[in-house]
Amino acid sequence: MHKIADKLMQVTARLQQASQQAGRGRDAVRLLAVSKTRPADDIRAAYACGQRDFGENYLQEALDKQAQLADLALSWHFIGPIQSNKTRPIAQAFDWVHSVDRLKIAQRLSDQRPEDLPPLNICLQVNIDGEATKSGAAPADLPALAQAVNQLPRLKLRGLMAIPTPSDDPTQQRQAFGRLAQLMTDTNQRQGLQMDTLSMGMSGDLEAAIAEGATWVRVGTDIFGARQ
Repeated sequence: MHKIADKLMQVTARLQQASQQAGRGRDAVRLLAVSKTRPADDIRAAYACGQRDFGENYLQEALDKQAQLADLALSWHFIGPIQSNKTRPIAQAFDWVHSVDRLKIAQRLSDQRPEDLPPLNICLQVNIDGEATKSGAAPADLPALAQAVNQLPRLKLRGLMAIPTPSDDPTQQRQAFGRLAQLMTDTNQRQGLQMDTLSMGMSGDLEAAIAEGATWVRVGTDIFGARQ
């Protein structure tokens, strides 16, 4: 567990250094610890170090861990693909959803969000590179999707998420993240929206994402180690 503490400190230092180099404030970027496939004890160890936000891809696994960690004040983010028949438990059990890519899913999440909970924070996933095998709305479809989601009563449209084509070239990394940032700016202006969140950047490219305006970076391996 000391290893998780050490790795978490290293990632936090990277975030702070990247933010400083980009001329952004110390608290401009938040860390989402991607805890998919990790046991509840790993999450508990990260919590002991001050980490509060955790991202999960697999619904049943996440629900099991939530039950085991119910004594902790955690914020849960769903970041994986969403099937229509899984929207109810997601609407009931999560604080954020980063992976909404079509209106049908958003409508179901809104309809199924309990009235006693705050509106569900939503990021729209964009297929920023047009990859045939990747989830996400096409950039051309985003304005209409964002406008429609913004009207749903039990959701709060926060921003955009993307997983660009992997690249080791910082210039290419920044270009992809820059396209997503510009897309949010353009959509806000044209649709009269107030999105404020860019969920982008992972272990291998978080510096480029922060340089282009990321507000959430999603890091798993560099906190918890290689998957078992």
